[in-house]
Amino acid sequence: MPAPPQAAGHATAPVVARDAAPAFSPLYQQIKVLLTHSLQGGEWRPGELIPSELELAARFKVSQGTVRKAIDALADDRLLVRRQGKGTFVATHAEREVRFRFLRLVPDNGKSGGMARRFIDCRRQRAPADVARALALRAGDPTLQVRRVLSFEGRPVVLDDIWLPGHAFKGLTAERLSEYRGPMYRLFETEFGVRMIRADEKLRAVGADAESAALLEVEPGAPLLSVERLSFTYGDRPLELRRGLYDTSAHYYRNELS
Repeated sequence: MPAPPQAAGHATAPVVARDAAPAFSPLYQQIKVLLTHSLQGGEWRPGELIPSELELAARFKVSQGTVRKAIDALADDRLLVRRQGKGTFVATHAEREVRFRFLRLVPDNGKSGGMARRFIDCRRQRAPADVARALALRAGDPTLQVRRVLSFEGRPVVLDDIWLPGHAFKGLTAERLSEYRGPMYRLFETEFGVRMIRADEKLRAVGADAESAALLEVEPGAPLLSVERLSFTYGDRPLELRRGLYDTSAHYYRNELS
């Protein structure tokens, strides 16, 4: 099989990492790896137009069809977005179809939107052992812990405890979180260069303790859905641990399987 292609006319062409696509992978997969490295390296920022298929084909010295297949694969992974007549863009959490990708709670009445958030706490502290393991940190490394409540139509529905690696989110404060009107993941993109691209979740049923019951305005012991989410950026690097408690008395958790 051909070796990973080099970029035409680029002295510093990206090279497939040792832990990336193996040498025997299909050519389009190798191009996908190279494009992912360009995304990871910030060559094209979230929301930006990437070069055309013809330009990329010339750069990598492959056919336009190979590039198209690689871009299709990245679009399936929601890293790129095709727009008819405009080109292909780097996906961003500012787009509505991406914005609520990681929030699967849907009201029973079918209405969407109307979500409000209230930040209760935002503080820097050393990583507890379980958080450090999840985020691939050393025990005691600095982390940022954020606690917030999400409300729908004035009713609190989600209590989130969020841990972020301190080194990746220097300067993030409760004031900045409260002032920002867009999605939190969009703030991560624009101000910290961090893009969440996938997440693993674990769900279980729990009873509300006294503190969570007070914040969610339910009775102690009321049934809640516990959702633990570990979110990853490029290279499967974990950059957020989120533990949420969901009041599903008027909402349900929706997941689409394919």
